[in-house]
Amino acid sequence: IFSIVVFGSIVNECYVNKDSPELLCIFNENESACSYGIAVGVIAFFGCIFFFVVDLYFQQISSVKDRKRAVLLDLGFSGFLSFLWFVAFCFLANQWQRTTMSTGVSQGADAARAAITFSFFSIIVWVALAVKALQRYRLGTDMSLFATDQFTADPNAAYPGYPTGSGIESTETYQSPPFTETLDANPKGYQVPAY
Repeated sequence: IFSIVVFGSIVNECYVNKDSPELLCIFNENESACSYGIAVGVIAFFGCIFFFVVDLYFQQISSVKDRKRAVLLDLGFSGFLSFLWFVAFCFLANQWQRTTMSTGVSQGADAARAAITFSFFSIIVWVALAVKALQRYRLGTDMSLFATDQFTADPNAAYPGYPTGSGIESTETYQSPPFTETLDANPKGYQVPAY
């Protein structure tokens, strides 16, 4: 939502025309400031949509390696966007500080301040998302969710099977092992009916 506020306010109200018919960026007439704010906002918006879909389908990812990649991608993207938002906040605030107030600038001043403010809030949000992704990664490694230690390296090795019990079999079994009984043609006490 913060990215929508940032790039929406820049696109809608941070371009003004002073003395010429062409639109100028309100941030010290520096086109780079407006373009950078819009670009980071759009990247963050589409990144949020992508990772929202990944979170919805995360439990259905069966491959341990793919789960690990998804969490690491989330961690890297969140950290990278934290940095981009920090640069956006510093850049927009610096250019706004150098802007001389005029009639055209005062019309879009609230939108410029909103873009700067929500750029700052976005830093906090993306750092929190990066910390959450780091916790998720650590939780996965602690629970052996991402570990492949249980798989043997040799592809020709036999499957280890289920672990056996104590090795001592009881003589008082409830049921005989399968396929070891000899079946009588006529069990005791059973008479074949004559038709």
